[in-house]
Amino acid sequence: MGRYVIEAVDAAKDFELVGAVDPAGVGHGVAEILGEPSDLQISGHLAGTLEDTKPDVMIDFTVPAVVLDNIEAALTRKVPCVVGTTGLSDTDFEVVRAMCERNETACFIAPNFSIGANLMMRYAADAARSFDYAEVIERHHENKVDSPSGTALRTAKLMAEARGEEFESVPTEVDKAPGSRGGVADGIQVHAVRMPGYVADQEVVLGGQGERLVISHVSVSRECFMPGVLLAARRVGELEGLVVGLEHLL
Repeated sequence: MGRYVIEAVDAAKDFELVGAVDPAGVGHGVAEILGEPSDLQISGHLAGTLEDTKPDVMIDFTVPAVVLDNIEAALTRKVPCVVGTTGLSDTDFEVVRAMCERNETACFIAPNFSIGANLMMRYAADAARSFDYAEVIERHHENKVDSPSGTALRTAKLMAEARGEEFESVPTEVDKAPGSRGGVADGIQVHAVRMPGYVADQEVVLGGQGERLVISHVSVSRECFMPGVLLAARRVGELEGLVVGLEHLL
């Protein structure tokens, strides 16, 4: 994702890439690139300067173990953040929210920057009002470190909020393989597939009497996430506090 972000920023006429950090710690750290010396041990991803120019935004696609330090390094320097790192807990979101308020600087976090995926989530939320049964199946490449995906969790949350009551559940009387029915997020069964051959796919299946509705989104390249990333980078300076979800910018 980092390589795709760098290429997208370089190709955009209204952006200038002024710094990048390798998650493996090669070269400069986030705090150093952002312009002030720091004792923080941080590995992050993108934005900043080694000179006197203050960056307009930091874009982070890393892992939960380092993302909070990266966000803190940026927000304490009044640099807005665009974050695509998934696997954050509810507590993590509250920590980021407090950082934003304390530093009066915005942070935008999205579990998925694909326009199609966000439309899929919106349609699923709309459909949740009309069906009593729903499940989510998400499929990702073998190197994704968390499951279920942030997109699946966000989808379940939006569907549950739109429905306003729990979906019907189908109990398993004979469980021959524990876990085969998947996990549960906001009252919805969620199944995660990890293997080569996928980038990021998701199906939302809703069932009713004599019918089912399947809302599916398929990613064939990480390029599909870049329009959303650039949109967020252009708009984050207008936002206040913590904002979660690309639907707020579409």
